[in-house]
Amino acid sequence: MAAGERQCRDYLERHRIPELLHRLGALLLYHRPERPREFLIQALERVKAGKRAEGEYPYLMDEANLAAMFQLLDVVGQGHITAAQYREALKTLGLSTEDLQFGDDVHITLDVFKEEV
Repeated sequence: MAAGERQCRDYLERHRIPELLHRLGALLLYHRPERPREFLIQALERVKAGKRAEGEYPYLMDEANLAAMFQLLDVVGQGHITAAQYREALKTLGLSTEDLQFGDDVHITLDVFKEEV
């Protein structure tokens, strides 16, 4: 890999640009706004405000969606899922699993799932 290409990849990874673009794309497909450019601008403004703690970060799923997803993962109704199930759910949603600090022996409850996702 050329040095310039490596620098570009490092830049994108450092600023988490692929994740941002993936989330913006997911928001577009979920909401399907009539004016997608304006929608994206507003979403980016909410991200900016959310990072400054001035507003709410734009979420793709609400609590009801998260609870439904958790129930699909917790098939037998134990009230928790495994860390492996949690990682797979994040991957399915297109979210990063790099910063996860859950060991394989940890059980994830619905409250933890909602908070973390």
